[in-house]
Amino acid sequence: MKLPRPPLPTGLQAKPRRPGVPRPSAVDQAKEAGIATVDWIDERTSLSGALRWVMFRKVPKGTNWFYTLGSATLFAFLSQAVTGVFLAMYYTPSATQAYESARHITNDVFLGEFVRGMHKWGSSVMVILIFLHMARTFFFGAYKYPRELNWVIGVVLLILTMLMSFTGYLLPFDQRSYWATIVGVNINGTGPLVGPYLNDFLRGGPEFGATTLSRFYAIHMLLVPGAIAAMIGAHLYLVAKLGTTAPPWQKVEQKAGVREERA
Repeated sequence: MKLPRPPLPTGLQAKPRRPGVPRPSAVDQAKEAGIATVDWIDERTSLSGALRWVMFRKVPKGTNWFYTLGSATLFAFLSQAVTGVFLAMYYTPSATQAYESARHITNDVFLGEFVRGMHKWGSSVMVILIFLHMARTFFFGAYKYPRELNWVIGVVLLILTMLMSFTGYLLPFDQRSYWATIVGVNINGTGPLVGPYLNDFLRGGPEFGATTLSRFYAIHMLLVPGAIAAMIGAHLYLVAKLGTTAPPWQKVEQKAGVREERA
């Protein structure tokens, strides 16, 4: 016995065609179905208001390409996240298998060398971009009232980015990354008060060994990316809420115009 099909939701039901009206093409039908689906989701979630608040806002006069450094840094982070997920599918965080798994990714896996190269050079690009973004924010005076908290979040993001680069450097577990990480961990251990405790935490014990690689892998793959994603969310919220600052030369022109009018 054939069971009757359940009716579609009201927003997704096809509208009856009037006589004499030509039948819409497949492209038009696909567009209508997409619009109906989006409307159906928006009616139940009200996401359009939030997206409109985030995406559409007033931009000050004089905005130029320097203002895209933050978006470029976000794109670099997303690229690192995507390529890192693919690399994690083949990487083994073991002191005896890490180097061989990295070699296997480079030489044997399809597009493995390309993805690993994107991840390797993407980390350097992200560090450069975040320094340029912080420099633009500082020289344009965008850290001043009422954006002090956003500047603090940016500094935290800078520290987390450097930490992610430092923990990822050990993962190939070759001679260069091994000894360079030992030097870096020992430098951290010379810090006052928390230095020795930070040293033990990074090593995963009193000595540099197999546990250190697992500790660095967990920090690099889980702890730091999660913290960066949360900080980016807060950063973007404050940017949308407080708006974008005008370039400093634009402020000088405005002040000069006010003086001329008063004179």
